[in-house]
Amino acid sequence: MTSPVPDTGSRIPEAVHRRRWAILGVLMLSLLIVVLDNSILNVAIKTISTPAPTGLGATQSELEWAINAYTLVFAGLLFSAGILGDRLGRKKVLLGGLAVFGIGSALAAFSGSPGELIAFRSVMGLGAAFVMPATLAVLMNVFERDEQPKAIGIWAGGVGLAIAIGPITGGVLLDHFWWGSVFLINVPIVLLALALMLWLVPDSRDPNPGRIDPVGVVLSVVGLVLLVYGIIKGGQLADFTDATVLATIAAGLAVLAAFVVFEKRSDHPSVDITYFRNKVFSAAIGVIALVFFALMGVTFFSVFYTQSVRGYSPLETGLLMLPLAAAQMIFAPRARLLVDRFGNRATTTGAMLLIALTLAAFATFEADTPIWVLEVVFFLMGAAMAHIMTPVSVVIMQALPREKAGSASALSNTFRQVGGALGIAVLGSVLSTAYRGDIEDRLTALPEGLRHTAGESIEATLGVADKLGPRGEALVGPANDAFLHAMHVTALWGAGIAVLGAVVVALFLPGRPTAPQKGEEERELVASE
Repeated sequence: MTSPVPDTGSRIPEAVHRRRWAILGVLMLSLLIVVLDNSILNVAIKTISTPAPTGLGATQSELEWAINAYTLVFAGLLFSAGILGDRLGRKKVLLGGLAVFGIGSALAAFSGSPGELIAFRSVMGLGAAFVMPATLAVLMNVFERDEQPKAIGIWAGGVGLAIAIGPITGGVLLDHFWWGSVFLINVPIVLLALALMLWLVPDSRDPNPGRIDPVGVVLSVVGLVLLVYGIIKGGQLADFTDATVLATIAAGLAVLAAFVVFEKRSDHPSVDITYFRNKVFSAAIGVIALVFFALMGVTFFSVFYTQSVRGYSPLETGLLMLPLAAAQMIFAPRARLLVDRFGNRATTTGAMLLIALTLAAFATFEADTPIWVLEVVFFLMGAAMAHIMTPVSVVIMQALPREKAGSASALSNTFRQVGGALGIAVLGSVLSTAYRGDIEDRLTALPEGLRHTAGESIEATLGVADKLGPRGEALVGPANDAFLHAMHVTALWGAGIAVLGAVVVALFLPGRPTAPQKGEEERELVASE
């Protein structure tokens, strides 16, 4: 069994220590690019689903794949990317990841079809996989342990900043340029980040790095892709009993089971399964997956609610999401104050229950719900997120010694991305199935092939209605009603997942922090052998 090595307590060089806050700023800029891309895409998905020349005419399942192609490559390679950073140097890996991300962004901007967009989003995911773990790993190596919670809080606040900037930037770009501009905007940011990184960021590496596990990487990616494909296909067909759907999901689960068995037996695993013997560490990782499962799925349908049902423009939709981002920016750096007073368990459990309430609130929204109610819900959701991500990230990052920071960051982000991908797949499929079940009876007058296409999503129905001219106007009202019902069902599923997360943290996360003995924090991860 491999056990984490205790932190050696080596001091950070004085020159690095003096510029640690400037380095944090560069790391946040790198993080901004990765998060900005997804938050911009959230506003643009309706435009991309519009037929050419405005968009690409992507179906709902293709939109889910455009998001998940990025996410699955990102999640599947994160841990290996963290190990490569430990081995080759975090700065080198950061520079290479940013360059690949920039190239993928430029290619995605000029995609000629949904298939090309999915492929180039995969390239972006490849680059992002090398950026995300390296940012936290560098952070843990330029801040002393007593400053790490504050630095991680500011780092998490950068996520809120990206969430704020992304939708607004995307809305402005879509108001003035073509849909591809939401990807092209990444390129100048990448160039600026590369220049600042070369100048300011020191290199660091693990003196005893792990080995790359190619078999584990392949098994994890193949298993996740099969699982997500089966779930999305089930939603597309509105039939989870279909033989193809069941076979694909079963194959994905079987490959993932093989991945776990292989990792337990490997002497250089991608994921050290022994870390999960510690209940606190496992609970923290699991909560990240559950909260992003719920939130990513809800974010996916909220854009269609504001734009398709309520009629807001992409820019107005971006502005509507400001309270969510503002709350994260306000509360993320201060979340540690509540943790210091009430402990991780109480703070995170309360925040998870608040997430559940905000998700359940979407089940009450109608086409004429006052928009200020949505704004309050978004603000509360952002505040809850800040009080989950900051304390949980600190628990995870401090569970491993400093030289293993890349591994801790990779595990955290892997489960976040996997949770988000499954959330979009599962809740997107719930949305699609519920929508088709409600709208099908109103599409009987359409030819069979067109009927199936029109029933996949509200955008598909409205697109068919637009082509039919005056004859299609009768479909608009039923499409809105069917979507609202589907959104209500999906929101309640998301709320249920958030409640499950609250139960997990209430049972397993630590309570009020106590003053530990020297080295105790590093040893608490090691399970009894």
